[in-house]
Amino acid sequence: MAFYRQVIAYKDYFLDFYEKQPDNVQAKIEWTLNLIRITYQVPEKYFKHLEGTKGLYEIRVEVGNSIYRIFSFFDKGNLVVLGNAFQKKTQKTPKQELEKALKIMEEYQNEYK
Repeated sequence: MAFYRQVIAYKDYFLDFYEKQPDNVQAKIEWTLNLIRITYQVPEKYFKHLEGTKGLYEIRVEVGNSIYRIFSFFDKGNLVVLGNAFQKKTQKTPKQELEKALKIMEEYQNEYK
């Protein structure tokens, strides 16, 4: 039996970011999202739960020296919902991006619960 997660973008948060990226970055994002769709146990290098949050994950994409993060969370078991994304410029995740991600998750949950 094949393992499969569904990956969806919630509203335009992720898509607005994605559409502004060059082709090589979009290709690596696609590759990473596909890995998450079909891999039962995704390596933490690509998909990691954010400590101290209730269910927020970051999808990690590296292209050359650039690092990108896509915040996501689960719904109904295998549904991965994409929230906001950003290019990481420092070691720490920017607080405003994290807060935005938590707001998006809350907005989604209020809309679909």
